[in-house]
Amino acid sequence: MNGGAPRKVLVIGLGNPDRGDDGIGPRVARRLAGMLPPDVAIATPRGDLLGLLTEWDGFHAVICIDAAAPLTTPGRIHRFDLAHTELPPRATAQSSHALGLAETIALARALGQLPEEIAVYAIEGESFVAGTGITPQVASAGDEVADRIAMEIATMRWNCGGADQHKPIDPERPSQTPPTLSTETTARRF
Repeated sequence: MNGGAPRKVLVIGLGNPDRGDDGIGPRVARRLAGMLPPDVAIATPRGDLLGLLTEWDGFHAVICIDAAAPLTTPGRIHRFDLAHTELPPRATAQSSHALGLAETIALARALGQLPEEIAVYAIEGESFVAGTGITPQVASAGDEVADRIAMEIATMRWNCGGADQHKPIDPERPSQTPPTLSTETTARRF
């Protein structure tokens, strides 16, 4: 812990806006620009994900948004709390770079360069074809993720305990509370 000093928060929108649903991370980040307090940093890095190690240096809490490989239903939202668990390798879309997000987070953990709190919102995509736009169901899920992140940051709560660090969020029930967002007294603050 940092002894009461202000907690620095970074939101990162990952993905390539020129590859269909892979552009959902940057789209959500752009939407959040008008929804978050001015002291929350927002980034949409391009290039090798290894650069994230320097991007999040000095931040206490990081939330990443990325497209996920299509596993069940396009637009399905997953939230992973990674302070104490690993991101499954297939949880996000296949990276065109040497390291994907799961590998970058694992490397940061091994090097002791992982922020105290880190979560990933992964939205299952449908189309990752170059030159296409984001599909409607993924765009809608991205709007829901932006709302959830804004709520999560506004309440300054982070669930870092418990056995279940990942639960998919049902896209058919957009008003449900994110399953790992806790209002219990055991939740840790950013």
